[in-house]
Amino acid sequence: MTRIGNTWARTALGLGFLVLAQTSLAGEYDGRWELKDSWGKPFEVTLRPDGTADGTHNDAMKHGNWAEADGAAVIHWDTGWTTRIAHDGKAYVKTAYKPGTTPADKPTNRSDARRIDASRADPGK
Repeated sequence: MTRIGNTWARTALGLGFLVLAQTSLAGEYDGRWELKDSWGKPFEVTLRPDGTADGTHNDAMKHGNWAEADGAAVIHWDTGWTTRIAHDGKAYVKTAYKPGTTPADKPTNRSDARRIDASRADPGK
């Protein structure tokens, strides 16, 4: 009986650490960001804890999904573009990939990424 109790305790502890780790990773990137497009024009992106993303670009609103991958936020937009926000030393950098390319390819453009709101994005959308 003690062996079963210890197994359950270890399992519960392990699951607790897993949930905490996932929350910490998501918390690093969810929120509002200022990025720059290929012409250096700033636009805003909101990454939500539920994995959805919205962004203003020119006069249009774009939508997509994001997830943490290899220590970065990777956003797949409904336009076919992919955006990646990652650490670059103490700062963040945005790389973007046009439709038909992936983060394994050379980026279409690169700019600084600046967090606008360090708190979590509104999960209520």
